[in-house]
Amino acid sequence: MNIDNILRKFAQLNVLVVGDLMIDQYLLGVVNRVSPEAPVPIVEWKGAENRLGGAANVASNVVALGAKAVLCGVVGKDEESELFYNLLNSKNIDSSLVLQITSRQTTIKSRVIANDQHLLRIDKEERKPLEAEQAKTLIKRVIDYLRSNRADIIILQDYNKGVLTPSVIKELIQLGESFQVPIAVDPKYTNFWAYQNVQLFKPNLKEIKDVIPFEIFETEESLSAASSFIQNKLASEMLMVTLSDKGLLIHHEQQTRIYPTDVRQVADVCGAGDAVIAIGALGYAAGLEQREIAMLANLAGGQIVEKVGVVTIDKDQLAKEIRQKTAQL
Repeated sequence: MNIDNILRKFAQLNVLVVGDLMIDQYLLGVVNRVSPEAPVPIVEWKGAENRLGGAANVASNVVALGAKAVLCGVVGKDEESELFYNLLNSKNIDSSLVLQITSRQTTIKSRVIANDQHLLRIDKEERKPLEAEQAKTLIKRVIDYLRSNRADIIILQDYNKGVLTPSVIKELIQLGESFQVPIAVDPKYTNFWAYQNVQLFKPNLKEIKDVIPFEIFETEESLSAASSFIQNKLASEMLMVTLSDKGLLIHHEQQTRIYPTDVRQVADVCGAGDAVIAIGALGYAAGLEQREIAMLANLAGGQIVEKVGVVTIDKDQLAKEIRQKTAQL
């Protein structure tokens, strides 16, 4: 497995990421005492960090791996949206397809972290589906982009925040077919079965347990049956299921294989799924072998969970780990 050749292939790819956009905010401090007003810790403020979240974090991972990303979704016209655009610019992510809507709130998730512990999360968001005209505008922007630009793959990142409605999903999949652009999906529960005929479908184990009408056990036989059920119902080309510390499952051409991952010191699982769909989609678009996609995805996800908060893939660390793995084979 030649990681240098793979990264060169990634650098030639253009990726369109569509989905729910958000900011992940971290309010950082330390706790040394309990409040006399109520039995709660007093957090002494040390600072704050703002990072791209949701579909924007997927785009961040795409760029971190050397590819180009254009982002499509909605934000409000508020202070948070100004912060969001600044973060996009700092990551060299194309924001030309992002739709600003006055009546919507830009999603921001604020986490209070003290003494390396996650104490509280406050969500400021709006989850109602896009109105018909708003959805029409979003789709038109995608059409205009695809008519004048090359896209090697489209990633649909669904957090059930109202952008990827069933009608929008259907139209985007049809556009992928019309423009001959493969589609990769990271689904959530609400629209799970709406993603028909996509090329790469990446749920996690909890998500498939929530939607499949029979009990699933963490055995290869049970997971294979669940994978066949999903693939037959969705007619997806490749199914990729993240199994947490068990690694990754890929179901392709009626065959299921589980790729174990290395043991990691888990600090925070936030953002791991975003990294996996980003590297899985790039691997698919670059024509990598199944085992190569699995190794990259496992290492990328493992790298993310070792760090606190939503972070992007470190390309140099990934390359180093790939070289070490390859040398051991």
